[in-house]
Amino acid sequence: MPDGQDHVFTDYSNHPLRDLQIDLTICVGHARPRLKDVIGLKDGDILTLDKQTTDLVEVFVGDKLIARGELIETGEEGELGVRITDVLSGSAPF
Repeated sequence: MPDGQDHVFTDYSNHPLRDLQIDLTICVGHARPRLKDVIGLKDGDILTLDKQTTDLVEVFVGDKLIARGELIETGEEGELGVRITDVLSGSAPF
């Protein structure tokens, strides 16, 4: 800051970047197949993940984990959403 003081935002409704759109990544799980299995993938094949359907998903901004939540169906067309169940402390990006 020009005056030499750091400014900490506590009221995010006035934050200068509040209208900036960002990309979130929702991590459902991981798989670790062998390369030969990936090369041979075809329509209809199933990759087994390291998660159960009841496990929480992880929400990332870039590579920073900011929250966890559960997958939900949000509409008639089968759209997916995430119901946030745990916002990690210190996860505010600003």
